[in-house]
Amino acid sequence: MNEKEHPGTDSKYIGSDLSKVMTPVVSEHLMKQGYHICYPGNKKFAICLTHDVDDIYPPLSHRVLSGLTSLKKKDWSALKKHLFWNKKGNQASPYINFHKIMELEKKYNAKSSFYFMTAERDPRRFRYNIEDIADEVKLIVDSGWEVGLHGGYYSFHDIDAIKREKRRLENVLGREVIGYRNHYLRFQIPSTWEILEKCGFKYDTTYGYTNMVGFRNGMCHPFRPYHLQRQQWMDIYEIPLHVMESAMFDFTKPDEAWELIKQLLEKVELNNGVITVLWHNNVFSCPFRDHWAKIYEKILQYGISRDAWMTSGEEIYEWWCENGYLLYNRSDPVG
Repeated sequence: MNEKEHPGTDSKYIGSDLSKVMTPVVSEHLMKQGYHICYPGNKKFAICLTHDVDDIYPPLSHRVLSGLTSLKKKDWSALKKHLFWNKKGNQASPYINFHKIMELEKKYNAKSSFYFMTAERDPRRFRYNIEDIADEVKLIVDSGWEVGLHGGYYSFHDIDAIKREKRRLENVLGREVIGYRNHYLRFQIPSTWEILEKCGFKYDTTYGYTNMVGFRNGMCHPFRPYHLQRQQWMDIYEIPLHVMESAMFDFTKPDEAWELIKQLLEKVELNNGVITVLWHNNVFSCPFRDHWAKIYEKILQYGISRDAWMTSGEEIYEWWCENGYLLYNRSDPVG
């Protein structure tokens, strides 16, 4: 298996490519071969809800855009909140909004994963110290949601860096961290999986598009990667990423975004699969991205109307370990 880095954020979206990734062709083939998954409560498909926490303090550009949007709407309360929050201390930051997100998901009987950064280096700006929000991070786990690691920009091929970042997050949590997604979706195949194995992670959910949405490897099911050089299944699961909100809104208009996601949801339901969505935490407190947050709630509304299992990467992983093998050939579990 060749070492191959995940496409960078400078990739250009090509409209003709979208139709090629809107169907999970590999999962469709598995279904035709007799693959079937039983989810909790006999639900037909699952929605893996995830949030990358890139910032807990709004950068200057966000403060300006939020201020201008609030001013345009004559929303003086929001204007004050986004321009002058730091007058009350860092804990008043609008991006420390995890409770707000969990309350929204709780309305729809859903849970999610929050992936936090602990890297010391970043190409754009200082992000945050995880120790500053230790209480909030612990509350997420105590509430039944998941906390995972959002690996640093430079960490995806650096085992020492990932070990340090994992240890730092676990020291704050007081418990093991099993889920991973790398910043900017940077990834190398197979070396990043190998590193994550060695660091004790149980699943990764980085494998998706930075410039479009869809089924990157034709799969809407978690899988264990096969290592060609070692001639064996790797001891880690990949839960593929299918929709990242920022990538989607790069090439769609707000009124088109929901129809695009609905198509993906319908394909996953037909194939008894798992669709993974990524909405950054800042979206839920950005006046200039209010329509992004509304689309997320539409996903929750769709999920509950279709009786989907809406949960975290951790719960998907744990269920898959017990129930996700290819049922037509249990002697060779590749799922």
